[in-house]
Amino acid sequence: MPTLFTPEQRAQYERDGFVIVRSLFDTEEIGLMREAMEQDPALRASLYDRKDAEGKSTRMATWNHPGDSVYGLAARSRRVVDTMEDMLGGEVYHYHSKLTAKEPYDGGAWEWHQDYGYWYHNGCMYPYMGSVMVALDRANRDNGCLQVLRGSHLAGRVDHGVLPGEQVGADLRRVEQMKKQLELVYVELEPGDGLFFHANLMHRSDQNRSPNRRWTVLFCFNAARNNPYLEHHHPQYTPLDKVDDDAVRKAGARLSSEGADHFRKTFSNPPELTRRF
Repeated sequence: MPTLFTPEQRAQYERDGFVIVRSLFDTEEIGLMREAMEQDPALRASLYDRKDAEGKSTRMATWNHPGDSVYGLAARSRRVVDTMEDMLGGEVYHYHSKLTAKEPYDGGAWEWHQDYGYWYHNGCMYPYMGSVMVALDRANRDNGCLQVLRGSHLAGRVDHGVLPGEQVGADLRRVEQMKKQLELVYVELEPGDGLFFHANLMHRSDQNRSPNRRWTVLFCFNAARNNPYLEHHHPQYTPLDKVDDDAVRKAGARLSSEGADHFRKTFSNPPELTRRF
């Protein structure tokens, strides 16, 4: 299957660092993915909290290999992988996936950061990396949708360090200068919509102050030619077995068969990220 991007969207990605694809997964497909992630006991047992500066938590689960669950098949679907290969200019592999769960009234904020701000320290030499964030619930300003700075990926990697609370984020002096020059975009999504974005795109999110939860799943990829030179808790190059797009619907609400070991139990920042801002 070819990339989902039109020529106009491909140009938008180069210019802005992100593209929203509406209805990346249809209502039936996203319902199956949501049901599986809500019910998967191994996933739920692996959930951990990441607190913001005010002590509010976002619940997360992380796994390195996509597996055969319905949400693993979604990460391996041609519509996702072929589009990511168009973005990154060649073969990609699954770097990791994660669920971010902001519960009603209690979901925490995420400070400004770039994904490559972390992944650089994992031995990934080049920013030939990207993600697609898929909305499991409606995401809007009230429940803490993602915010991005349009075109910020063109600024390159920004230094990251320890911020108040438990999070590691970007140098806020540099971010403030970016905010003066670049448009801040609230990425409001309906269930099934997908945001494809560059690993150097600067992004953050607010707390969930609404009665509605905000769950999203992110599928993260690295270019095969960017194989990390360090062994790390995220994988080095592992060939990715693509599946046809109808595999998601055919699987039903299939849970992971790999068991508890499929998921990481904790989150750790690279030891190099100790600088305090």
